[in-house]
Amino acid sequence: MSRKKCKRKVWKLVNPIQHAIDGARVTTDDLLDQLRIRELAAIESFRKGEAGLQEWADLTGTLNVCEAMARGGIGPEALEACKVAEQALIDAGIHYEDTKRMVTNGPGLQALRDLYEYHDLQRQSISRSEYEKWIRTAENRTRSKAPEVRDMAEI
Repeated sequence: MSRKKCKRKVWKLVNPIQHAIDGARVTTDDLLDQLRIRELAAIESFRKGEAGLQEWADLTGTLNVCEAMARGGIGPEALEACKVAEQALIDAGIHYEDTKRMVTNGPGLQALRDLYEYHDLQRQSISRSEYEKWIRTAENRTRSKAPEVRDMAEI
């Protein structure tokens, strides 16, 4: 009777050492730039009154991750900006249901800009793996309908 042979997985496409180093360091600028461009474009489309559901979803995602990080102790001063930005997004959503145009007023636009600034500082101060953990935390809190999470369908 022969013994069972062990078949080890060999990951030829991934260098495990480089992968660990990438996960431990602060997110690279080129990856952050892609997120920044998307978020700033969404804010600009709100300014022009051309925002749609995708831009609203992008900023809502930013808001959720920023708020989760702030509640977790990373930039807790962002909570006030999150609260004001959340109300601005809710108001824009209600306006969209009535007029099919997604817009916000001056204070709402400033709140979205403040949210962007706080969140950009938050994600620059932690490693990429930790940032991904906070993204998953925000997604899970939204999915599980945590007490502080508000759903647009409920408003």
